[in-house]
Amino acid sequence: MVIKHEHQLELWTNDRMVSKYRVALGRGGLASKLKAGDNLVPEGTYYVVSHNAHSQFHNALRLSYPNSKDREIAQTMGVDPGGDIMIHGIRNGLGWVGSFQSLFDWTKGCIAMTDAEIDMVAREVPDGTIVEIRP
Repeated sequence: MVIKHEHQLELWTNDRMVSKYRVALGRGGLASKLKAGDNLVPEGTYYVVSHNAHSQFHNALRLSYPNSKDREIAQTMGVDPGGDIMIHGIRNGLGWVGSFQSLFDWTKGCIAMTDAEIDMVAREVPDGTIVEIRP
C-alpha cells in the first residue's frame, strides 16, 4: 500500500503491516495522475506486472497502470492516460544519494525508494501482488 500524503509505502501480509518505507513521488504534486506527462502518481488499485532488475533505475516493479477506470477517465477528457508507472530505486549511478532521495518528490509519476529498500521489496513482492495507492 502506498499512502501518498504520508510519502509512505507499506508492505502487508495477512492483514498485518510487516514494514514501511519513506518514498519520493512524482514531482507534479499529490493529485492523482490524469494524463501522460503530468508527473503525478496514480491512485487506485493496481498489481505488479513485472520485475525489471535492468531498469535505468536500480531495480523496478512495473505496475498495471492504466487500469480500465484510468483509461475511461482519460478517454472522457480526450487525453492519453500515460503509462510506465513503477516502484523503483534511485537512477543508476546515483545510489550514493541513499535516503536523501526521499527529501523531495522527483519522479515522473513513479514511487521511489533507496536501492537497498527496492531490492528487499522486489524479493518479497511477486508479480501479481496487489498495490493500492491512496491519496
